[in-house]
Parts: sequence; structure tokens; C-alpha cells
Amino acid sequence: MTKLHDLAERVDRLVLRHEELKRTSQLMAQQLQAVTAERDSLKSRLAAARARIDALLARLPADGGSSPEARP
Repeated sequence: MTKLHDLAERVDRLVLRHEELKRTSQLMAQQLQAVTAERDSLKSRLAAARARIDALLARLPADGGSSPEARP
């Protein structure tokens, strides 16, 4: 009878461990979703910043402002 009792305890522990791992997996999936959303947001902000920098660079004079006409 003790073998059956030991087996029942092991099964109970395995069920508890399974539930714990399932909860951990769900939490990790939520964290991954949040981190992925944050990454996508940062990529979007980076692209916008690059576009603004490119626009500013396009407005700079081609010769860098070193011509005699540009000097006071």
C-alpha cells in the first residue's frame, strides 16, 4: 500500500509542478508580448528620428557654409 501512496504523492507533486510551470510560461508569454511591443515602439521612434535628421541634413548648405559669400 505504501507504493501506491508514494506514487499518488509523486503524481500530486507532478501536477503541482505542471501548474507552476504553466503559470510561469503564461507570465513569460506576457512579458515577451510587452517587450515586443516596446521594441516595436522604439523602432518606430528611431525611424521617425532618422527621418527628422535626414530632413535637417538636407537643409544644410552643400558646401558646409565655407564660401566667402556666406561669411559676414
